Amino acid sequence: MDHLFARVVDGRLRVYEVEAATEGPLQEVWSVPVAAEPEICSLAVAPLGDRAVYATQHEIVCLGRDGAEVWRYALLPRSGERYGHWPSAAYSPDGTLVWVYRPDAMARRGTPDTWVVLDARSGTVRGQADLKSCGHGGEHLALPDGSRMLLNVGEGQDGSLVFAGSLKGETLEMERYPWDDRCVMALAPGGRQFMSIDHGQADVAFHECPSGDVVLSLPVGAFGHDPEDAAFEWSGGYLNAETAIVTICGEREEDDVPDDEREWHVHYRVDLRTGGVVERFDAHSRHSYDLEPLGDGSWLTSDPEGRPVRWIDPRENR
Repeated sequence: MDHLFARVVDGRLRVYEVEAATEGPLQEVWSVPVAAEPEICSLAVAPLGDRAVYATQHEIVCLGRDGAEVWRYALLPRSGERYGHWPSAAYSPDGTLVWVYRPDAMARRGTPDTWVVLDARSGTVRGQADLKSCGHGGEHLALPDGSRMLLNVGEGQDGSLVFAGSLKGETLEMERYPWDDRCVMALAPGGRQFMSIDHGQADVAFHECPSGDVVLSLPVGAFGHDPEDAAFEWSGGYLNAETAIVTICGEREEDDVPDDEREWHVHYRVDLRTGGVVERFDAHSRHSYDLEPLGDGSWLTSDPEGRPVRWIDPRENR
């Protein structure tokens, strides 16, 4: 099964599937109830669609599609901090592993952050590594061939660290990319490139993967906006292998603008073959973060209830 997504809507963990040529609300494959507390920090669906995992501040839980708990991995010692630490979990492309980011430093567990690899069937630890970071949260991006997992760790005002890891036997081999001021947003289809945004939100860059070498960098001004009044939003990704979508945001300064209309955002296409800004992109998004490009010429937004809605680029039918 391809393109499976999980969201919590109306107190249920709901798994959706993208159908190849279908626009509109995604079809729900299965759903199970989840407790309202503690807050769910991240969700991931197994590639076969038979299981899902979710992370809270205190544990990683794996559920079957019947709602039965398969395993539970506790983040110990249990943290007494209510804010500032959001663990995350993600499946490997073949579904055999679950990668877990533990923000142990901000959780006040007495250690730096930890990256852990679990057996997806049993939840047992297969390998782990000390990240030497102090992050609030982390985002996993798996190379499609399963050779590496990328992890972006956000350290708040201190910047963002990016790691690449692979499991060799029982050893989690890890390397860190040589910067602390870039946030990885998305992987290109096929995994040969990734997109990042400067921590100060001044430029967007596209990198060879896995080397990290920059092949294209565009400042805010390249999109026709004054960098004093606009910045890149943490939103966007790859519409397809040749086209990226980026988001520019800002605030209106006029006194007569209502508070709920003061913030603005605009999406743009970037032609990765020429390195040029092509045009504005209508994502039908409800807010600047309401955009998830899928890499196949389509993207997701949300309806008012939080359910995913798929849109297909009209150019795909030309």
